[in-house]
Amino acid sequence: MSNLTHFDEAGASRMVDVGSKEITMRLARAVGFVRMLPVTLELIRNRQVSKGDVFEVARLAGIMATKRTDELIPLCHSLGLDSAKIAFDIVDESTVRIESMVTLHGRTGVEMEALTAVSIAALTIYDMCKAVDRAMSIGPIELLEKSGGRSGHWVRP
Repeated sequence: MSNLTHFDEAGASRMVDVGSKEITMRLARAVGFVRMLPVTLELIRNRQVSKGDVFEVARLAGIMATKRTDELIPLCHSLGLDSAKIAFDIVDESTVRIESMVTLHGRTGVEMEALTAVSIAALTIYDMCKAVDRAMSIGPIELLEKSGGRSGHWVRP
């Protein structure tokens, strides 16, 4: 087959056996962007969206999603995370930058959890603001950094 770890020699799907891996500190950071009309971002900034404080609801949704990544992505391991953080930055008059950081002491990485956090936070922003701006766009969503385990430390160039 290939070097894809989620398939066995016959091509059947499998959950990777991490039982023999060493427990190490794992960290992953991801980023995503939501683009919208300037008036929409102004409503968010001034906490005038009728559904509530958009950033705080999106932060909570993203953190909750990290804890359920194994239910959303087939073959992801169930993990007892150490931490999950989400930050929002206003890049310009129409763009929000979302960054997540997830940590764990464990046998497998948390890249999928960090990416899920950003994705769900972005979707929550869309959901909360779609009544005033259906043309919002999401993306790109990217892994920024991961550390821990055999492959070591990686940072997006």
